[in-house]
Amino acid sequence: MDYGMIGKIEKAKRYAQERNRIHLDSMQVTFAGENNAHTVIFEGGEWRCDCDFFQSRSRCSHTMALEMILEGIVTEKAAA
Repeated sequence: MDYGMIGKIEKAKRYAQERNRIHLDSMQVTFAGENNAHTVIFEGGEWRCDCDFFQSRSRCSHTMALEMILEGIVTEKAAA
């Protein structure tokens, strides 16, 4: 038994519950939409998505879903 790994697993469980420790600066994900896959990027406090709706509204179901999932982890820029 690897006792060092057991300690790391317990620490990881604790960290997973303490979401305030995590601050996401940037990421890129592929979001499997109902019609197509879309690339969603979070960088510099701003979301970008390659779907047509985002291009005209600067927000879409893909970015909003990720905002909900990552609530409290992602810090967005304040709206101007």
